[in-house]
Amino acid sequence: MKDGPDIARVAALIGDPARANILTALMGGKALTAAELATEAGITPQTASAHLARLEAGELVRICKQGRHKYVTLGSDAVAGVLEALMGLSAGSGHLRTRTGPRDADLRRARICYNHLAGDRGVQMFDSLIARGILTAEADRVALTPEGEDFAAGFGVDLDALRRNRAPLCRACLDWSERRTHLAGSLGRAFLQRMFETGWARRDPDSRVIRFTPPGDRAFAKAFPAPVA
Repeated sequence: MKDGPDIARVAALIGDPARANILTALMGGKALTAAELATEAGITPQTASAHLARLEAGELVRICKQGRHKYVTLGSDAVAGVLEALMGLSAGSGHLRTRTGPRDADLRRARICYNHLAGDRGVQMFDSLIARGILTAEADRVALTPEGEDFAAGFGVDLDALRRNRAPLCRACLDWSERRTHLAGSLGRAFLQRMFETGWARRDPDSRVIRFTPPGDRAFAKAFPAPVA
């Protein structure tokens, strides 16, 4: 096809192993320096700078200079959604990295996916919301019900503020480790932010792992009970 979006160009940017590692590192939602990303990708700082220039030109990342450092973030929520979908597709096809470590089980239990909760906890939250009629899901379309609006307000989420933003309120995101759906969109981000604000959980400073406190575990189980099979 000669007309339309240039899929091949974007795929080529993501498909390079070093650039894929850079983008995956940014899925944690934090702004990272070029030096930190070079370490994540296993390449020299000079090579990382060249890769980042190409990613910025393709609008897959944003680079902000502050003092002597340049900080890099993903270009948009849409980029994060594509990356998570590719992770799910890769996992479903059996293309998994062989390197594992002590944090692997923690990542599968609860992790941040750009700005929302993923892993086993993320899937449990989504399934619980669906089972209780707080969310509806048809194909890939996820919507908040009237009952869900009451639940979100009771959870401390300002829905009016979320709806003033351009980001979608609810979005289905394929979880690469569970190979099932978790909640993304501005509502997924708001739910996770409330968990941080209330002290239920905290972000591991050195990884994408989210660790729940014992009281947070109990509060999460009460707010998002696992559906009965």
